[in-house]
Amino acid sequence: MAATLELARALIDLPSVTPDDAGCQRLLAARLEPLGFNAEWFPFGSVSNVLFTHGGSGDHGGPSLWFLGHTDVVPPGPLEDWTSSPFRAEVRNGFLYGRGAADMKGAVAAMVTAAEDFVREQPGHAGQIGILLTSDEEGDAVDGVKQVAEILRQRGSAPQYCLVGEPSSVNTLGDTVRIGRRGSTHAHLQVHGTQGHSAFPHAIDNPIHRLAGFLSTLVETQWDEGDENFPPTHCQVTNIHAGTGAENVTPGHAEAWINFRNAPASPTTDIKSRVEALLEQSGIRRYELGWKVSGEAFRSAAGALRSAVLEALESELGIQPELNTGGGTSDGRFIAPLGTEVLELGLLNDSIHKVNENTSTDDLEALHRLYRQIMARLLTI
Repeated sequence: MAATLELARALIDLPSVTPDDAGCQRLLAARLEPLGFNAEWFPFGSVSNVLFTHGGSGDHGGPSLWFLGHTDVVPPGPLEDWTSSPFRAEVRNGFLYGRGAADMKGAVAAMVTAAEDFVREQPGHAGQIGILLTSDEEGDAVDGVKQVAEILRQRGSAPQYCLVGEPSSVNTLGDTVRIGRRGSTHAHLQVHGTQGHSAFPHAIDNPIHRLAGFLSTLVETQWDEGDENFPPTHCQVTNIHAGTGAENVTPGHAEAWINFRNAPASPTTDIKSRVEALLEQSGIRRYELGWKVSGEAFRSAAGALRSAVLEALESELGIQPELNTGGGTSDGRFIAPLGTEVLELGLLNDSIHKVNENTSTDDLEALHRLYRQIMARLLTI
């Protein structure tokens, strides 16, 4: 326990606000390389990515099991709102406080110390242990795992199993395991009209009016019904901008930003075509529509990793977790398309991105044990 807690504290003390790694990954390299881990670095722009591996896929007939995490954190917000410094880890009443305690330096510490213990006990273990880390998960997620995944695809060297350490738990540690995630697609719509004096409606074409009618139809649209693992696809209008600032002048254009959280039944290609059809039906003719896909929906079929995770949870905590695809996106969306079985198991998510972010020190110990047991179930000769 002391090793995991102390490592989590050391990581929190490094102010790695995305995309700055602030030395976290070098700190881990200094621990893992003396134990025989190979470190492969993938720098892209200002982002630091590293893959630590021990053993080779297929060694002694074993598979490759990689853990996936991130060392970057979101900004802390106003420092005066924190009870203690967000970048000076502090333990109070059995809880570790600091930015990244739950999301996800605590889990990174648990996977590293679990790997250290496992390798010391079984230096000739079957298969391969991997720990893939990025400093670009909380930011744009462009130069992080997305880039590394493309290299893995070109090499044909993706792992068979990947366990993501994102904070998946809701009420108690291990009560939820993510078996996939919804996709996230962003649309930016600019509707063009004719600017003019509000007193002369015959001489203007108010784009706000056109946009309002379209958005009303959009949010009332049923995209699909979801399925046993995914809620129905939905969209949210996140920003609207229009107007010149004058009370008696209609604008020449109006803009809206829209986010879709989509189930597999509605891939991005379908959403795009349906939105464009709705625009045509609405009578809007002059517009610009841009798209950004953060990730497609994915779901991993039940395999050996799911069995190992469920068995470890039952053995260590006596828990049968809910299997779902809730939450936002994670870097697992870049690894799953490579044919890898991807699951997510981590700490509680009730304080993530908040002031006074924290995690239970008991949960850190339990997560260490869970990760250690999952390794043993998949990689023991």
